[in-house]
Amino acid sequence: MTNSTSTTDSVGADRAVPTRAGRREWTALGVLMLPLMLVSMDVSVLYFATPAISTDLHPSGTQQLWIYDIYAFVLAGLLMTMGSLGDRIGRRKLLIMGAVAFGGASLLAAYADSAGTLIAARAVLGIGGATLMPSTMALLRTMFTDPSQRTKAIGLWSGVMTGGLALGSVMSGILVEHFWWGSVFLVNLPAMALLLLLGPVLLPESKDPNPGRFDWLSVPLSMAAVLPVIYGLKEIPSEGWHPLYVVSIAVGLLFAVLFVQRQRTAASPLIPPALVKGRGFAPALVLNLVAALGMMGSAIYTTQYLQSVLGKSPLSAALWSLLPSVFIGLAGPITAQLVQRGANRGYVVAGGFAAMAGGFSMLALLGTDSLWLLLAGAGVLACGMVAISSQLVDLAMSNAPVERAGTAGSLIETSTEFGGAFGMAVLGSVGTALYRHEMPATAPAGARETLGGALATADRLPAGASRSLLVTAREAFTTGMNGAAIAGAVILAVAAVGAALTLRRIEVRDA
Repeated sequence: MTNSTSTTDSVGADRAVPTRAGRREWTALGVLMLPLMLVSMDVSVLYFATPAISTDLHPSGTQQLWIYDIYAFVLAGLLMTMGSLGDRIGRRKLLIMGAVAFGGASLLAAYADSAGTLIAARAVLGIGGATLMPSTMALLRTMFTDPSQRTKAIGLWSGVMTGGLALGSVMSGILVEHFWWGSVFLVNLPAMALLLLLGPVLLPESKDPNPGRFDWLSVPLSMAAVLPVIYGLKEIPSEGWHPLYVVSIAVGLLFAVLFVQRQRTAASPLIPPALVKGRGFAPALVLNLVAALGMMGSAIYTTQYLQSVLGKSPLSAALWSLLPSVFIGLAGPITAQLVQRGANRGYVVAGGFAAMAGGFSMLALLGTDSLWLLLAGAGVLACGMVAISSQLVDLAMSNAPVERAGTAGSLIETSTEFGGAFGMAVLGSVGTALYRHEMPATAPAGARETLGGALATADRLPAGASRSLLVTAREAFTTGMNGAAIAGAVILAVAAVGAALTLRRIEVRDA
């Protein structure tokens, strides 16, 4: 079996004989799934709560944007720091600390009496999420040392992670319809309480026995590298290639160079270069980024299509979008079975990318009334994503030294965040450009920019002119979505070839 490059202090751990996980470990996995789902749900949980929050707290336009974005920004910016910190102080300890922070921030957010308080609470939620995500991944690495069991566990992990993103908006809609907006945060408390109760009993503690000094200088450097890039990429789809966002990305890339240089020269770096150079680790990060690009790049269109093209209400659109998630839970275990029965991992990952490309190809055929084709394409995309994610996470985590499991998990999650931002920027820009090209020059100015602008403009026009504008705008949006889908299919088809070539001879460690 092929081994990967590892740091010297990991040799003894990686040669340990793998043991089969029992009922205790599988029960612990179930406990870990709860915070993982909630962290992924919190990305979209404000979807239906925003109007009620606006009525109650009266946030300014800037405050409303920060209520939305601060969670994802803090989460992305601190992932690498928290992953490395967990390796030093203990992954279970950091997980418990994160659960306390996440639960306390959820309570503060639920009863926030001002926009500023809610923004602060969402920022603390991001800090808690940054501790929980890499910690759960690292604990899987230490609890499941048997390769076949670890593959199954990570497959379940990937399915829950992907499903949580879809469930968040639906949960938000149901709760806001029957309770007040703060209830979308209170659902976090029972899960965090259960984690605090059972975590110390079921979860093993693990950490790097020789971590070295914590490199505090790398913390601001990592945040300065991540946040400006993600900010710029998130704004480009809606605002265009404004100089401010281009400069933001450039500044982030500059700090990324400084961060990498620091990791190469520091005595005890936040991200050891040997970890990234490990066989199979860097390809897994890149391919995971591309998969996230495809998933998030499609998600920005499916919700708009359901609401603004098909005319579904927000809650109805969220419920329809949940339908493809029914099959997500099967994708991970089926993929794990294929690998365990001898299928080449590189070809399995390539097949997942081919499935995602196929899903995009289905979206490229959408008309302005293609509900079932949309759902089928979204379902194929999601299943392909889970198949890819489960295998890439398994490959990266298995070939990473046990002592650096938290750091390895944080890098995988960071690549996911970057991939999602790139997907929204690249595919969002393609769709926006095509929409503007398709809209006639005689259309009102606001309607020529976005479909949302066209819908708002149509409300102020006479009935005949309104219907005509809506038909034109919906056709233009669908054309833009078709073009973005073609671009996505091409990117993912190239990734399928790349996965087959780079991963076909790389195997995972036995322990």
